[in-house]
Amino acid sequence: MFTTPLRPDLIQTVHTNMNKNHRQAYSVNKYAGKQAAAASWGTGRAVSRIPRVSGGGTSRSGQGAFGNMCRGGHMFAPTKTWRRWHRKVNLKQKRHAVCSALAASAVPALVMARGHKVDTVAELPLVVSDDVETTSKTSKAQEVLSKLGAIADVQKVKDSRAIRSGKGKMRNCRYVSRKGPLVVYGTDSGLSKAFRNIPGVEVASVDRLNLLSLAPGGHAGRFIVWTKSAVEKLNGLYGTATTKSSKKGYTPMRPLMTNSDLNRIINSDEVQSIVKAPKDDHVRAPLKKNPLKNLGAMLKLNPYQKTATRMQLLAEARRKGDKAAKLAEARKKAAKAGRSKAVKASGKAFYKQMMVDSDYVGDRYDNFAAWLGNKTAEDEE
Repeated sequence: MFTTPLRPDLIQTVHTNMNKNHRQAYSVNKYAGKQAAAASWGTGRAVSRIPRVSGGGTSRSGQGAFGNMCRGGHMFAPTKTWRRWHRKVNLKQKRHAVCSALAASAVPALVMARGHKVDTVAELPLVVSDDVETTSKTSKAQEVLSKLGAIADVQKVKDSRAIRSGKGKMRNCRYVSRKGPLVVYGTDSGLSKAFRNIPGVEVASVDRLNLLSLAPGGHAGRFIVWTKSAVEKLNGLYGTATTKSSKKGYTPMRPLMTNSDLNRIINSDEVQSIVKAPKDDHVRAPLKKNPLKNLGAMLKLNPYQKTATRMQLLAEARRKGDKAAKLAEARKKAAKAGRSKAVKASGKAFYKQMMVDSDYVGDRYDNFAAWLGNKTAEDEE
């Protein structure tokens, strides 16, 4: 059983379809939005043809009714109770998925990837003696989990308890939590009553294994605690490569490759002796470069370009030097000669005009102030 090929795609598909089989039908009332006494006014009244509430004297009269675009109307495509709620899953597919989920539970990496705390667990798959099946007290069950190193996974479940988001908190399922260990037994001698009150711990009979418990959420790698009798029943229930299964017409999946280590197969002497040697003489096409942007490519086409570019750069540097020297000489002469007479004359004329304008404004202000002081009653009117 634990050598069955891992098929996460099959587990996900079967889990999705099986999970739909416990849904209950729901729908809206078939009369919702259709209980108003309304009729269309027809054409010719400059309104749409939607049925309108009859009567008068209230704001309700004349309102559109029935349509899904109207206030208080019916919904578009109302839900029906005869929707296809359930899904049929092939029996052999379900058995294949169960076998693959059991094989995944024996891989520590997958169990840890699913979020289980198995750092202190001795080994996986974890098999205990049949004495655990006679445990009838929850306190004893907790001691068993502590000795096995599985109590950390139970504590993880306790710490993860939180309020559900959305409207589900009003539907008698207010809290959510993670999944803990799954205890699989062969014979129930009180074991189910002992473990059922521990948060996150589930129990299942080996004769009635369910994929919804083996791979919650469609994710393989559930932490499973087996009893000895439960493990001994597996080969009889699902069969092996040499023995038949007690389930009529079922043969467990077998891997197509006896050795799945591809690196070892490819590097083996048998394979390497007949494969062709790697080719080292292949010539790669050179990368085309733009001569206008790449100087090396341009020199291959025109070797004189190097000399021309150098001459151009030297000439540009020489022009810049001459221009800077001329500018410096002109500034030096201007500083030595001082300001010209024309500049001085224009400055004096501007200052004189500015003073005339200020005197004119001052005289107007003085005349206005004197008039304010000598106002008569007639002037005020």
